[in-house]
Amino acid sequence: MSDFNTSSGSHPNQDQTPGSSAPSPFGSGGALPPRAQGARRRGRVALIATLTTVAIVLGLGGAGLWAVTSGPLSGLFAAPDDFPGPGHGEVLFTIKEGEIGDQIANNLVEAGVIKSFDPFYALLLKAEPQVVFVPGVFKLKLEMSAQGALDALQNQANLVTVTVVVPEGERMTNVFQEISTKAEIPLTDVQSAAADYTSYGLPPEAISLEGFLYPATYDFSPGLSAHEILQAMVDRCFEALDAAGVPVEERYRIITFASLVQKESGLRDDFYKVARVFQNRLDQGWNMESDATVAYGTGATNRVETTSAERADESNPYNTYIHPGLPFAPICNPSDLAIDAVLHPADGPWMFFVTWNLDTGETIFSETADEHAAAVDKWRAWMDEHPEYG
Repeated sequence: MSDFNTSSGSHPNQDQTPGSSAPSPFGSGGALPPRAQGARRRGRVALIATLTTVAIVLGLGGAGLWAVTSGPLSGLFAAPDDFPGPGHGEVLFTIKEGEIGDQIANNLVEAGVIKSFDPFYALLLKAEPQVVFVPGVFKLKLEMSAQGALDALQNQANLVTVTVVVPEGERMTNVFQEISTKAEIPLTDVQSAAADYTSYGLPPEAISLEGFLYPATYDFSPGLSAHEILQAMVDRCFEALDAAGVPVEERYRIITFASLVQKESGLRDDFYKVARVFQNRLDQGWNMESDATVAYGTGATNRVETTSAERADESNPYNTYIHPGLPFAPICNPSDLAIDAVLHPADGPWMFFVTWNLDTGETIFSETADEHAAAVDKWRAWMDEHPEYG
């Protein structure tokens, strides 16, 4: 107890009884003056009160510790439960489909983005309107404040995406390369996923994914598999066919026909005329005689012109000069325009067409073989003037 009695006015013989021979600090005489006695009593009371407070705080066996850490005094001793922000470094944080606020808060704590659950969740509870989280991968920082983390998750600029572009009329092998490059997936993995084409819900006639990888710009979350990316493209194709009113049982025929129109057309308005030419040929039992299908069968997908030997090659299953009807499979991934042209071809008697100006895409549509021969002569003359296209 001596530790609590360190005032400069204490005396070693203070507790001697009245009448002792020790000299009094207040002068002669055996007893303390009445004022000194009152002060002494008050000092003892203060000492007892101080010791009592210390005993309560310290407790006996931990009760006082509870008072400090969990009771009214906790605010004086506890560390803040939120980082001050703005944070440092970088962390990629994923919000999965269907995750709710408390799961996201816990995940943020585990990722080291926020310090504790409560401040973040409190912000969600008082938010008006209610916070809606978008699934995806977000670029955040370590040790952010709860408010800073919430603001960052609501800012779409922080959403990390992998952009994959499928141009209209692109061949599937080029789409595979695009996926591999942009999503950083080995090309062999993409090819393996595509080889399992029956797992994507395609029509039973399908022999590959060709035709069903819908042309569009896709923003994917990082980390998706090749199968997930390809499935998203197929699903988008089905959505387009459904929106166009194509019955499920007609999907394969329409996509195959549209792929032919896509490759043989140039200007937008010509899509509907080209579709009419091929429909007229089908109706009259003519072969399609499409150079684009022949070229696809040879593997030369960067051109539509063919040689006489290629057009005579019966071994090419895509040779529509030899094999009647539509090609047995799509030759590219057609656009909405090509699909619409097949469904709503222009009215006209045309049986032939030739794109005579390859710079402008101008095309001549003809009803008779003689008219077509004249158009072909015009194309040949243009080609002679532009040997770079030869």
